[in-house]
Amino acid sequence: MGWADAVRRMKVRANAETPADAKHAREFGAEGIGLCRTEHMFFDDERIAEVRRMILADTKGGREAALAKLLPFQRADFVELFAIMAGLPVTIRLLDPPLHEFLPKEHEVEEAAATLGLDAKKLRERLEDLSEANPMLGHRGCRLGISFPEIYEMQARAMFEAAVLAEREAGRAVMLEVMIPLVAMKGALDFLKTRIDAVANAVEKEKGATLAYIVGTMIELPRAALKAGEIAETAEFFSFGTNDLTQTTFGLSRDDATKFLPDYVSRALLPNDPFVTLDTEGVGELIKIAAERGRKTRPTVKLGICGEHGGDPASIRFCESVGLDYVSCSPFRVPIARLAAAQAALG
Repeated sequence: MGWADAVRRMKVRANAETPADAKHAREFGAEGIGLCRTEHMFFDDERIAEVRRMILADTKGGREAALAKLLPFQRADFVELFAIMAGLPVTIRLLDPPLHEFLPKEHEVEEAAATLGLDAKKLRERLEDLSEANPMLGHRGCRLGISFPEIYEMQARAMFEAAVLAEREAGRAVMLEVMIPLVAMKGALDFLKTRIDAVANAVEKEKGATLAYIVGTMIELPRAALKAGEIAETAEFFSFGTNDLTQTTFGLSRDDATKFLPDYVSRALLPNDPFVTLDTEGVGELIKIAAERGRKTRPTVKLGICGEHGGDPASIRFCESVGLDYVSCSPFRVPIARLAAAQAALG
């Protein structure tokens, strides 16, 4: 690993949101967190009830009351992550999945309603309201932040307050990168970045601190890749979410495609499952376009990849050829990624 680290150019980060994952990532040599999925923090038994109250609230005030109870939990999570990463960069993605994922299944409705002190009929009605024919292309990612800015504002406050606490406790700077998911146009990014910056300014005044952070986006939609030059006017980094970018480029459902993709591979219509090894001709072309156009607008834009392809050696070779700054993968794939990044640099 020492030999590999001496010759590789790309950094290797990990996808992690729990302290256990972050510690494993450090032990395996990760140079930061490339993707912290904040929604995973909401499923804890202590928190899910407040998440559901927030979703079921009829007013902004009701949502804010529930979010206020979630704030300390999320802040504590971030403090711990910053401490474990000890000054290495931490990319935190704001809430991404559709809200229905946090609500109970049909067989859990009665119990959940009793816990929340709600009428089971009202809960079923809300479940029906939130149901979508194609939720992965529906009301999720930055679209949630645009409909309900208070959600992203709570998360921003939690991470900024955590950064202040972690810096004061450890005496070292926190390298915070705030990632806005599923952006398709610059206007959406501008709308949300303005609110994130406002929260940062408020925390600085309240805590008497100076925050160092950057705001960027996931490039996971073809439109975002094509409009990367415009998006880079606002975004300070791009993280290619190749799981969704592969889905939206091919028009494939990652969850359902396993039923028929083996037929394409066995008949040599595809060289590999594109969710395992990056499709360099199609998805890769969009990554190249986004990298070129993004750098043309902002030469210092930081470029990484955080889909599962970040731990696949063949995909890592492509990332090296495009000149990405880092790959991010699951903690246990970090050693493979370090070796593959070195081989790609030598190749």
